[in-house]
Amino acid sequence: MRSHSQVVTEQFGNTAAAYLTSAVHAQGQDLQQLAQIAGAIDQARVLDLGCGGGHVAFAVAPVVASVVAYDLSPQMLEVVAASAAERGLDNLSVQQGSADRLPFADDSFDLVCSRYSAHHWRGLPLALSEALRVLKPGGRLVIIDTAAPEDVLADTYVQAIELLRDTSHVRNVSPGSWRKLLGRAGFAVTGDQHWKLRLEFDSWVARMRTPAAHIAAIHALWDSAPAEVRNYFLLEADHSFSIDVLMLQAIKLG
Repeated sequence: MRSHSQVVTEQFGNTAAAYLTSAVHAQGQDLQQLAQIAGAIDQARVLDLGCGGGHVAFAVAPVVASVVAYDLSPQMLEVVAASAAERGLDNLSVQQGSADRLPFADDSFDLVCSRYSAHHWRGLPLALSEALRVLKPGGRLVIIDTAAPEDVLADTYVQAIELLRDTSHVRNVSPGSWRKLLGRAGFAVTGDQHWKLRLEFDSWVARMRTPAAHIAAIHALWDSAPAEVRNYFLLEADHSFSIDVLMLQAIKLG
């Protein structure tokens, strides 16, 4: 029997190179926005929490004093470190660990960012408390993640499809729940943005090496989905669909 941490490490260790080159992860105006946010902080120390392929760290490294790319998967971090060296980003370092147990001192960072990672965190409330702890007073947190619909029917479908595609999936969180979680952790939310992200089906499952039986189950779920669900996710004939993305900005008071 494997623990959730082992499942995450194995899933992303086997697909590390695919996430480095994935257009979904390597592109987006949100990366440019993160670079602008980081660049506005003088000599910023930044933590890319759950860095995956390192795209946030790569985006902010040219405009900050230092950035730590932090992830549970050692293989993912090897890919990030190699790519950082190729790009000449000598202010970028990597460190391995879990989001809910950060090996950093209190008040260590000016900015903590996380992009397309939090839906894999089993201990999300604890991870947010840890992010608060390592931020300096007045420090900023930026969370970007696929989000759950507020509609319960659409939410049921997306959670099922995400888990079939990737067994390391824990839960997409709705915008309302995100605000509650951040408030309970001690953050003050300062802004949010929402958009739809189109996921091309074949590359979406290939990136995670989803087994054929699970792909067939996803097809069956989409094919049997009611009109309300199909319309919500802009479901296409080839089973490509569009998912909600949420970008939340918050600060540590004090």
